[in-house]
Amino acid sequence: MPELSFFETRLNDICGEENVSRNVLMSEHTTFRTGGPADYFVTPDDREMFRKLLWYLRESGREHLILGKGSNILVGDKGYRGCVIDTSAKLKNIVIEGEYITADAGATLAMIASKAAEEGLKGMEFASGIPGSLGGAVYMNAGAYGGEMAQIVESVEALSPSGEIITIANAEMDFAYRSSVVQKEGFPVLSARLKLSEGDRDEIKARMKELNEMRRSKQPLEYPSAGSTFKRPEGYYAGKLIMDTGLSGMTIGGARVSPKHNGFIVNIGKATSADILDLIYEVQERVKAKFGVSLEPEVRIIGEF
Repeated sequence: MPELSFFETRLNDICGEENVSRNVLMSEHTTFRTGGPADYFVTPDDREMFRKLLWYLRESGREHLILGKGSNILVGDKGYRGCVIDTSAKLKNIVIEGEYITADAGATLAMIASKAAEEGLKGMEFASGIPGSLGGAVYMNAGAYGGEMAQIVESVEALSPSGEIITIANAEMDFAYRSSVVQKEGFPVLSARLKLSEGDRDEIKARMKELNEMRRSKQPLEYPSAGSTFKRPEGYYAGKLIMDTGLSGMTIGGARVSPKHNGFIVNIGKATSADILDLIYEVQERVKAKFGVSLEPEVRIIGEF
C-alpha cells in the first residue's frame, strides 16, 4: 500500500479514515450525472468536524468545494483537483420548535418541506420540489413559484474566515435574485433557522402536490439536469429568449436544449460535461447575437474540462 501524503493523513486525523475517499466520480454526485473524479471526497460526521475541516483547508490553501445535492453544478470531465466536502450524507438534522425549523446545511428542501407540512406549518410549499440542500438554497436564495428563501429564513449560521461560527440575521443576509451575502463573501453555511406559520395540514399538502404536478408538467424532470441553466436576465425570460432564437431542441453530443422548457439543458444520454458546456456557450453566443442580451449561467462551472 502506498504511503499516505501529509495532506491525506491530516484529512484522516480530522475526519476519520472511514470518511475520506480518493478519486470519487462526481457523475455519481451531481444531478447532471456528469463529471470526472475528485481527488478527495470527505463526508464529515457533524458540524464540528465540518468546521475543523474547513479551517484546515483554508489555512493550508487547499482547493475545496462544499457539495449539497449537486443540483446546481457542472464538474469537468477531467475532474476536480481538490477536496469535495459532502454535506448531504450526514449533516442533515432537522429540529422543529413551534413555527421555527432549524436544519443543517445538508438537509434537503424536500425533506424540510415534508416535515413542515406534517406539522401544519406553511411557507415552504414553493421549495418542496427544488432538488437541492438547505445550504445551497440559502447560498443562492433559491426560489420557485413566487417564493424564495429570503421570505422564510430568519437567520443563518455560517463560518467566518477566522473559523468562528457566526449568526447572520435575515436583514444582514443581503438576499437578492440568486444571491446572498454568504455567496458574495464566501462564508460556508452550517445551518439555517426558518420562520414559518401555522396552517392547515391538508391545504399545505394539497398546495405542495399542485406545485409539484405543475413542475412535472412544465419541466423536463425525466432527464438529468441542473434545473434552470441560466439566470433570468433583467426584463426578459431566458427560456423565451432561447426559444425565440430558434434553439429549442438544439443538441451537442448528449446535451440538449429541452423542447419542454428551453431554459433547461438536459443530459439525454451519455452526455459529457464538455457537451453541456459547449451547448451553454453556443446558446449564449446565439442569444447575444440575436437580441444583444448576455445570458449568465445559473449553474456553477467547476473543475477541469
